[in-house]
Amino acid sequence: MKAILQINSSLNSANGISSQLANDVVAELRALHPDAKLVVRDFARDPVPHLDAQRFGAFIAKPHARTPEQQAVVRYSDTLIDELRRADTLVLGLPMYNFGVPSQLKAWFDHIARAGVTFKYTEQGAVGLLAGRNAYVVAARGGRYSGTPADTQTPYVRAFLAFLGITDVEFVYAEGLAISEASRTEALAAAQGAIRRLGAQARLAA
Repeated sequence: MKAILQINSSLNSANGISSQLANDVVAELRALHPDAKLVVRDFARDPVPHLDAQRFGAFIAKPHARTPEQQAVVRYSDTLIDELRRADTLVLGLPMYNFGVPSQLKAWFDHIARAGVTFKYTEQGAVGLLAGRNAYVVAARGGRYSGTPADTQTPYVRAFLAFLGITDVEFVYAEGLAISEASRTEALAAAQGAIRRLGAQARLAA
């Protein structure tokens, strides 16, 4: 493993439970690959602009016809894509807000999903161009939703990453964090145990 991209999408930045658990995943990976380069993108500290008509127009404009403003938009998108393209592993800290993903994470998705760059259209449908990477998704939730229809995050994130060609995806859940102190303690212990097991599996596979 040469590079890890860590995405923290919590509104609470490094203080978010999802960010802290993502740190634990990265620690397990770096214990196995101490020379791996780590890039951390924190959306609370460095927000991704939400997609609007002007930004989308920059993506679909012909390169030679882009205005200076459109070129700047595309360069920013290219930077985000390059971070992911250079990474062997994506570690995503994912809190649940109102049954969905954080809007900043959706904005990042909107900037890295570009036809002809990270996926392409074919007669058989869309084909992702970022295959060969794996992802760990750490989902932190106040309630308990995994395995129920209310868990809209898991299928959405899994489908989006697969759309880009990333199909080797492991989820770790920390649920029931807001129910009680005992539930919170139990959830964190379970998530940390799951992360340690993932680390052990990675060491066995190395």
